[in-house]
Amino acid sequence: MEASVAAPRRLDGDKAQRIIEAMRSSVGERGAAASTFDHVAREAGVSRGLLHYYFGSKEQLLIEVVRHDCEVRIQAMDERIARAGTVDQIVEALVASLQEFIEGEPGSQAVIYEMLSASRRSEDIRAELAELYRRWRAHLAESLRAKEREGVVHLQGDPESVASMLFALGDGFGIQVVSDPDWDHEAAFGLGIMIARRLLGP
Repeated sequence: MEASVAAPRRLDGDKAQRIIEAMRSSVGERGAAASTFDHVAREAGVSRGLLHYYFGSKEQLLIEVVRHDCEVRIQAMDERIARAGTVDQIVEALVASLQEFIEGEPGSQAVIYEMLSASRRSEDIRAELAELYRRWRAHLAESLRAKEREGVVHLQGDPESVASMLFALGDGFGIQVVSDPDWDHEAAFGLGIMIARRLLGP
């Protein structure tokens, strides 16, 4: 497994949260290229030197925003699926996670898409995104494995492959909706839900 970018130095929770939120917001408003440490420091109410000391580079700060947002989404997904007692409830949990991403903070979407683009030029970013997707798949696969043991689902493949396909559905759909917010996607969304149900049970 390739090493991911090193985590930043430990930073006081409140300051770290303000910096992450300021970077996410700046990328959503200006894009990654125009989101300088000066902008982020000013919006977070900290010094530019503090950002350099704790994060080193804008690339590392972008990675930290993605890490933070993914942690939040993984925890929410785990909790929802843990409470699910039927295939429909599991699908509802996955749909809720997708809707939160699509309808939530625009900066969260922007950071992910900026990082995907940047990963073509940076091996560090590519390795970090790969590791984050591994964690996403592993968490969902373990949740599905537990539900299969409970008799809630009957997976149409190994848990890792089913998790990968469920994320592929969500990722692809999310990109289309974010790219074309006026698209009438109700029929396509219903078909996606039907496919997800088929992956989880006979």
